[in-house]
Amino acid sequence: MTTSPPVPLEPLYALSDEVLQSRIQTAKESLGDQCVILGHHYQREEVYHFADLTGDSLKLSRLASQRTEARYIVFCGVHFMAEVADILSAPAQTVILPDLAAGCSMADMADLPNVEQAWRDLGKGLDCEQTIIPMTYVNSTADLKAFCGDHGGAVCTSSNAEKMLTWAFSQREKVLFFPDQHLGRNSGHRLGIPLEEMALWQPGLPNGGLTSAEIHRARILLWDGFCSVHTMFQPAHIALFRQRIPGVQVIVHPECSFDVCQQADYRGSTEQIQDRVRAAPSGSQWAIGTELNLVNRLKKEMPDKGIFFLCPTVCLCATMFRIDLAHLCWVMDNLVQGHVVNRIAVPAREAASARRALERMLAVV
Repeated sequence: MTTSPPVPLEPLYALSDEVLQSRIQTAKESLGDQCVILGHHYQREEVYHFADLTGDSLKLSRLASQRTEARYIVFCGVHFMAEVADILSAPAQTVILPDLAAGCSMADMADLPNVEQAWRDLGKGLDCEQTIIPMTYVNSTADLKAFCGDHGGAVCTSSNAEKMLTWAFSQREKVLFFPDQHLGRNSGHRLGIPLEEMALWQPGLPNGGLTSAEIHRARILLWDGFCSVHTMFQPAHIALFRQRIPGVQVIVHPECSFDVCQQADYRGSTEQIQDRVRAAPSGSQWAIGTELNLVNRLKKEMPDKGIFFLCPTVCLCATMFRIDLAHLCWVMDNLVQGHVVNRIAVPAREAASARRALERMLAVV
């Protein structure tokens, strides 16, 4: 048991990047296999450099849970990602988020009280447990995953949303999809569901702002949430690139708006975007509609291809950007001293219900 006091954060901001990098590396070597650092694709480059595992949020959580020798999982991502890691990891593993302010504005757009209110409102005209499957995007809080687990629902990712919607419709006739309306709409449309059969549920309004007829007609009830990064991309940006670069191929994330996804050549998750661009021939031209750090990383990795950021303005995941070298150094130095700071621990009952929702997805995909 350590007797030394915790390492404070504030003095670390007076240190140069070089000193911070050296201290992080020293701490990594000291901790060895006891600690695994996870780096999401959208993480800033200087932090991403220290990641032992990289990828999207669910992939990272699953990989980390397989590192059974790792007592500590340091997730350089955002809050909901660290929650998923805690849900899937072993009881002896501790998950740490370097900055607790690293959240997700989309995840915050759907909270448990409003979802429970929506469920009650829908129950006035429908038998929810018989007719509606609640489905949450993995970009959501643990208590919403638990809600889905308790009501027969599941989790989905941007790469498997269509498959999970197909599963949902095999269970019940309607889906309440949250928190991202665009992923739900784009995925539903790919399955052949007409736009008029996908209704926007606006939390805070009576019956989500819908009439009884609209609720009964809808096959998918889309929560009024969105990603502030991916909604920055516009059809005009695609038109501009097609005008400037003949033959350019446009690939976007399915969190983009319906019109953007319709006009793009391809759409896919962060992993799918990377796989397609990497597999493309040398000399091909790509305009990519997803977070800037990922696009810049691909551009550096493949100088033989023309890789462009689709939006003329900077589109960063600002909350993930909060995790910097100082915060990473802070948690690593404290681990070396025997202190755990910024632990993410999902309550046991909530974790069990959320795990059921995740396991339903994993059984399908």
